[in-house]
Amino acid sequence: MTDIFLEGGRALIGSELVETSLAVSGTDIAQVDAPRGRARLAIDARNLLVLPGIVDLHGDAFERQMMPRAGVDFPIDVALADTDRQVISNGITTVFHATTWSWEPGLRSGDNARRLLEAIERQRPHFAADTRFHLRHETYNLDAEAEIGQWLAEGRVDLFAFNDHMDGVVADISNPRKRNRMVERTGLSSEDFDRLVAHIVSRAADVPASIIRLAAAARSAEVRMLSHDDATPAMRRAFREMGVTLAEFPVNEETAREAANHGDAIVYGAPNVLRGGSHTGWTRASDMIAKGLCSVLASDYYYPAPLLATFRLAADGVLPLTEAWKLVSAAPAQATGLADRGTLAAGRRADILLVDGSEPLRPRLVAVIAAGKLVHLTDATRLLGAAATPRETVVAA
Repeated sequence: MTDIFLEGGRALIGSELVETSLAVSGTDIAQVDAPRGRARLAIDARNLLVLPGIVDLHGDAFERQMMPRAGVDFPIDVALADTDRQVISNGITTVFHATTWSWEPGLRSGDNARRLLEAIERQRPHFAADTRFHLRHETYNLDAEAEIGQWLAEGRVDLFAFNDHMDGVVADISNPRKRNRMVERTGLSSEDFDRLVAHIVSRAADVPASIIRLAAAARSAEVRMLSHDDATPAMRRAFREMGVTLAEFPVNEETAREAANHGDAIVYGAPNVLRGGSHTGWTRASDMIAKGLCSVLASDYYYPAPLLATFRLAADGVLPLTEAWKLVSAAPAQATGLADRGTLAAGRRADILLVDGSEPLRPRLVAVIAAGKLVHLTDATRLLGAAATPRETVVAA
């Protein structure tokens, strides 16, 4: 592995942007405020921001590579390889693919979840981004409980989320546009879809006990857990009592405040910030951030969003960039238990972005280093001449 020297640049060190140089050796940052030494690869970072790589704990945009149109499938290995290029080119160096295992057939079926997990495990060594598996369990999917428990015990799940979209499904059945989208996604006939929903709803009384058992399995396996779309403070308290310490997209301020008061990580979508509000009409993430009720931003359904959202927060005066960046780096790393990344410091994993921030709302990613490898470069003029190689090294080679 080639050692890398980053010359100059305003690096985010702690809570400050500091003019300094970084040395990378192997997979880690070797030194801050470093001399070049004998690094074989040097990059001119002057006039650029040097930032920790983005840790994205919830992103499901990969589904568009798998099924770009309803009923149009592409091989999972091809979809994941394309997704890897997308996340890296948007500064995401650690990505948790949020995979929904629902009671539905089709895109969010058990078969698809199995194929996706197996593909991630098989292809992981070839990805530029550190690619992990975030399992989103639809709580009414009772038939999946035993297999999910086995996956947790075997260490195959990196994050585990409890999702309950059943109320929305029942409500949307009477909306022709939304109904058609749901039916198309499953590949069922309209009549078969109705029968399936009726069967799933009939088992509602068994759902709470299943949640308790799976939460216990995740705790035993030391897998971090999230609850999705918490609607009330009581719901958040109930999940916290089961060890679910990440509140993902709480739907109102009082629920987010309940989470914040007890030190829970609070996740909102970066697209919400970028667009100026939720596409569902729920909580406005930038308002939650301003009130200290959001600690993590995730890509959700759009990989460019985390990078762009942090600069939007800074431009809008919600947070300085140094604090906004923690929402996509240090905070998600801490929330997911990845203590080796999210900040720039000696001994930390060398996940580093070089960003041209001269246009406040349109930051331009110049280079990405992931685990000590240069994996993305948009400006080759930033490459500096190679350091002289000692003659004895040449002879030995």
